[in-house]
Amino acid sequence: MSTDLNAPSTAFDADVLIVAAGPTGLTLAAALAQRGVQARVIDRLSAGDNTSRAAVVHARTLEVLEPLGVAPALIARGVQAQRFTIRDRDRVLVPIGFAQLPTRYPYTLMVSQAVTEQVLLERFVQLGGQVQRPRALVGLTQDDTGVVATLDDGSRLRARYVVGCDGMHSVVREQTGIRFEGGSYGESFVLADVHLSGSVPADEVRLYFSPGGMMVVAPLPDGVHRIVAPVDDAPEQPSAAYVQGLLDTRGPQAERAVVGDVLWGSRFRVHHRVADSYRAGRVLLAGDAAHVHSPAGGQGMNAGILDAMALAGALRQALAGNPAALDDYGAQRRPVAQQVVAFADRLTRLATVRPALRALRNAVLGTLARLPPFRKQLAWRLSGLVYR
Repeated sequence: MSTDLNAPSTAFDADVLIVAAGPTGLTLAAALAQRGVQARVIDRLSAGDNTSRAAVVHARTLEVLEPLGVAPALIARGVQAQRFTIRDRDRVLVPIGFAQLPTRYPYTLMVSQAVTEQVLLERFVQLGGQVQRPRALVGLTQDDTGVVATLDDGSRLRARYVVGCDGMHSVVREQTGIRFEGGSYGESFVLADVHLSGSVPADEVRLYFSPGGMMVVAPLPDGVHRIVAPVDDAPEQPSAAYVQGLLDTRGPQAERAVVGDVLWGSRFRVHHRVADSYRAGRVLLAGDAAHVHSPAGGQGMNAGILDAMALAGALRQALAGNPAALDDYGAQRRPVAQQVVAFADRLTRLATVRPALRALRNAVLGTLARLPPFRKQLAWRLSGLVYR
């Protein structure tokens, strides 16, 4: 039976109810609204409470966001990093350039997640949408025609479909009983946005492999740099002295990078998991609710946005009478998630090899890095173009 996508839903509060207004949920909401689908978003956080963990928008992500018209706004507010290098302190093991990639966006765009969410939210609002805050999902029931979502204030919303974009601890996923298989890394991770001086390029993302452990140093707008590093026990609020210690033991040696101040910091733990299924009847998963992994390579938010754009098309087909498109969505995106998890895991394990294997790792990477196909393949995978 076909549905008129431009007609208001009478028996339903929405065609699609989206749980969580992060980058994945807002991308999905805007993409649906642009296609005439009535999308409703609930989020447990008050406006402005979202933190800024993800800071990388890759070329493929900018490509798929083009139809929403948000790519120019993101580019205007971000920093274009032309290179990604893997280093052992000062020694460059693998240099990766993006300039030769066949895309309109031959770079990694560094921009705060808060900015990405703001741009996506503004687009959703322009299309007539709104986010209901703060509201948390506490229960789901579904039948052959729709899903009833019970919220924390006791109210209920009925939608034709519900999509969980609500992260690793997804209530939507738990309510459906979908398994979330995988494991976790022993270390915690520290994250800090800091002002740096010294050996700090403004157009390059650096992944440091060092005896002290892995560390990412990446430029952000306004002279800020993002630091991400696994540590045994990360402080809840990293100080300037703490971040300086990480840079001194893991970062550049010939010219020291000096921390001026810490603008924002946090700690988190990293898991590597993929949901067994992306669909349970009329309930679907996307983003971190469906897959989580190491931040190495900056793939997380990008994978979620690609999920959202693929799911928007599938939901529109389902609402038009082709529910099999929802199975196609899972069949398409779940293998990609497995590839992303495996890639991030390989980078993380390479960065944390035992000291006795460090010289061998460096020699192997140095040899491979001299091969243009190897560097090209890494550029394609990091940029997301491999998932076209």
